[in-house]
Amino acid sequence: MTTPAGPVGTVGPAAPPAARVGSPARTLALAQLTNSLGDGAFYVCSALYFARVVGLSPTQIGFGLTLGWAVGAVAGVPLGHLADRRGPRGTAILLAVATAVAVSAFLVVRSFPLFVLAACVYACCQCGLTAARQALLAGLVDPAQRTRVRAALQSTVNAGLAVGAALGGIALYLDTPRAYLTVFAVDAVSFLLAALVLRRLPAVDAVPAGASGEPRLAVLRDRPYALITLLNTVLLLYMPLFSLVIPLWIVQRTEAPRWLVSALLVVNTVSVVLFQVRVARRVTDLRSAARLIRWAGAVMLVSCAVFALSGDGRGKWTSAAILLVAAGLQVVGEMMQASGAWEISFGLAPDGKQGQYQGFFGTGTAVARMLGPLLLTTLVIGWGAPGWLVLGGLFLGAACAVGPAVRWAERDRATPVPANGVSIH
Repeated sequence: MTTPAGPVGTVGPAAPPAARVGSPARTLALAQLTNSLGDGAFYVCSALYFARVVGLSPTQIGFGLTLGWAVGAVAGVPLGHLADRRGPRGTAILLAVATAVAVSAFLVVRSFPLFVLAACVYACCQCGLTAARQALLAGLVDPAQRTRVRAALQSTVNAGLAVGAALGGIALYLDTPRAYLTVFAVDAVSFLLAALVLRRLPAVDAVPAGASGEPRLAVLRDRPYALITLLNTVLLLYMPLFSLVIPLWIVQRTEAPRWLVSALLVVNTVSVVLFQVRVARRVTDLRSAARLIRWAGAVMLVSCAVFALSGDGRGKWTSAAILLVAAGLQVVGEMMQASGAWEISFGLAPDGKQGQYQGFFGTGTAVARMLGPLLLTTLVIGWGAPGWLVLGGLFLGAACAVGPAVRWAERDRATPVPANGVSIH
């Protein structure tokens, strides 16, 4: 239940600053740790489960998940708007329970149409839950602390995913329907537990509807924010690297040992757990965030160039050493990009609209999950070293464009808006 409407971002009853920053942040971290444990196991087992237990072909699995994330990307904005209007805590709890139900549906689905339906519901709930949790964080944490808290949450999530992936590895080793079913059941329970943890948070005030004539989903008309979201989506194309592209690159294009795939993933995960918060301390405002993203693009370009060197017919251990260096550079760029993006996504979202704005910004993740595998396999596996350089150029170009886009957004927000809702330019 939300408290009566009051100033945007206030919490009822009043709490001292230390409680507002520390205790809610720890509770949010516990909630995300809880469901990330289940998600880690889910991610490593889902493809084999859908193939071996449900009986779907790889094409059907790919289509169903792609369509699901496409629908989820669209649903994230209205679900984020719902969090603004009905209160982010209650909405987050509801969506966590709904995600548990969606995961549970996978336990009984045995046909392709029902799989597609369950995948769409699952992706919608996940995208909406992410937006609601971001709005909840914005309402409970002072603006100056949001990026640092978000970094701490990311570290916690990565730790949970790593432990969950290890549990999923046990199911992969056993390779039985019962083992896979157990993983999905654990993931469903993890979201129910996360919902219980979220109940411990204070309620953030719901924001009443705006004045007559004001667009309901204002973010869809915010052109600077849309451009920043697009640029961030390009930067998020690194997401399929460790799960798909680098394993294929190592096997098909290098002499490095195959077990290095696991080692590189460990480097990435452990680095985020240990250093994400430290990297986020460099972000204090929108300008420093844009500057850090620009540096992230440069680091990602260098990382791609080093990855390209590993496939130049070098020996096993030379290739392995080059890949380790490239992976280290990549995760540095990833942490810098994430820290800057969090500050920008929160800082440019108007008061009372954090849910819909975070939902819109989160579409970048869904789009990267949809388009990234096809684009990156074409560039890197198909083109080889030149493909790595093209990918690095995309990263650098998008990163350098973030600064001008942020300045455009700041000017746009400083422009007076008349009663009819049309900006005066």
